[in-house]
Amino acid sequence: MDEYRIKDRKKRLEEEKARKKASSGAGEAGTKEKREERPAINQKTGGRKKKKKGGIFSTIILVAAIIVFCFSGFQLFRIFYGYHKGDQEYDNLKEIGISADAGTGEESTRYTVDFEELWKVNEDIIAWIRFDEPSIISYPVVQGKDNQEYLDKTISGYPNTYGAIFLNVSNNKDMTDKNSVIYGHRMNSKSMFGKLEEYQDEEFYRSYPYFYIYTPDGKELKYQIFAVGEVNDTSDAYQTVFENDEAFQSFLAFSKEHSFYDTGVEVPSDANVVTLSTCTKANNEERLIVQGYQVEVN
Repeated sequence: MDEYRIKDRKKRLEEEKARKKASSGAGEAGTKEKREERPAINQKTGGRKKKKKGGIFSTIILVAAIIVFCFSGFQLFRIFYGYHKGDQEYDNLKEIGISADAGTGEESTRYTVDFEELWKVNEDIIAWIRFDEPSIISYPVVQGKDNQEYLDKTISGYPNTYGAIFLNVSNNKDMTDKNSVIYGHRMNSKSMFGKLEEYQDEEFYRSYPYFYIYTPDGKELKYQIFAVGEVNDTSDAYQTVFENDEAFQSFLAFSKEHSFYDTGVEVPSDANVVTLSTCTKANNEERLIVQGYQVEVN
């Protein structure tokens, strides 16, 4: 009987031990599963962080692009608005400053400049320059206190990239120097001296070989173009005073040497030359020049 009880008790202990072992194994398995699941949860959380960071970066790029777009748009508006204001101002000056009287018979159209009205706008106005149609070059000419004053200021005194057409500060106002230099910007709108680039075409030159300058004493000075070329802005083309005839002839030879084509025009040694200078598309040091000498005074 006792032997039977001992065996029975032993059996129960073994069963209980087996149950505990099974229970312990299940707990470890559950813990292992949880441990295996944790990396998945961490990976998911990391994905959210990366996605959030990527979203912020994209937003920054978008905002920067919008700022650049707005700034570029403003710059374009300012440029075209400046063109509009410049054209408007010089058109108004043409209305009050120059008039044309149609000639009769063989007489050509006579142009008259009202300097009294122009001086009400700016007393620095010393002449008016005009080309025959289809050129739109017809502007007052000023002479400032230096050669920088009218680079970015119109004749009315307003800041504008158009600037003004101006005579070299070292030249006489009456165009009596051996070489008078007149500067003007080459605008993309073809205004100011922008139309001078058409003289790079010899055929155009053959059709329109003259330009005119009007002075306050009522004179019309007619100039025949003898050279069109590109030169450095410090070249001999900008020399205004010559020691003797030989130096002047050397100046003329330089002009013809740098001309795009041979005009065939011979310039006398006693001539008065006007050099029209504007910038080129090449670089900041190169200039397009159109040179004419005085052939007639009316």
